[in-house]
Amino acid sequence: MLFRRKRPATFVFHLRNFIWPRAGWRRSMVYLSHRVSRLPGSPYSIAAGVACGVAISFTPLIGFHFLLGALLAWVIGASVIGSALGTVVGNPWTFPLIWIWIYSLGNWILGISGRELPTEEFTMAFLRDNFGDVLLPMGIGAVLTFIVVWIATYFTVRYLVAGYQRARAARVRRKEKKQAKKEGVVL
Repeated sequence: MLFRRKRPATFVFHLRNFIWPRAGWRRSMVYLSHRVSRLPGSPYSIAAGVACGVAISFTPLIGFHFLLGALLAWVIGASVIGSALGTVVGNPWTFPLIWIWIYSLGNWILGISGRELPTEEFTMAFLRDNFGDVLLPMGIGAVLTFIVVWIATYFTVRYLVAGYQRARAARVRRKEKKQAKKEGVVL
């Protein structure tokens, strides 16, 4: 009760904040990077979890990204929280770009040229009626993109998290030495 709002936040407030963060995109990304760096676990666990979330965002399975990312992270022994943070890559601003990319890549792999994603009539009914023409190329493009994005994200995040954890451990050791010196204790 001490830290609650006077008036609860409305659905519209949360929706607006999801689409355009109140603090701005740059600050939100810095905050997200700090959250990822401070997750408990090994660099492998955190990096693999984030990679699962980011990679699953490059699939056309919208609505299942959190669940599939968490399941994949759990199966490979990675951070489920990291996978949830990684799915932030897929958002209303990036989904159209992701879908166009995986559709075009899938068509290229299948050897189909000149077909573009019909953005004007892109509805669930259209997808149901044109499953093979739309979701098959998207699925094939998503598989290749998933692999490449997972590998790139994993190695990048692992490097960053390992460096952050080493630096943080060094800061803690320096602080402990300083405190011990202040108290007259020899370590």
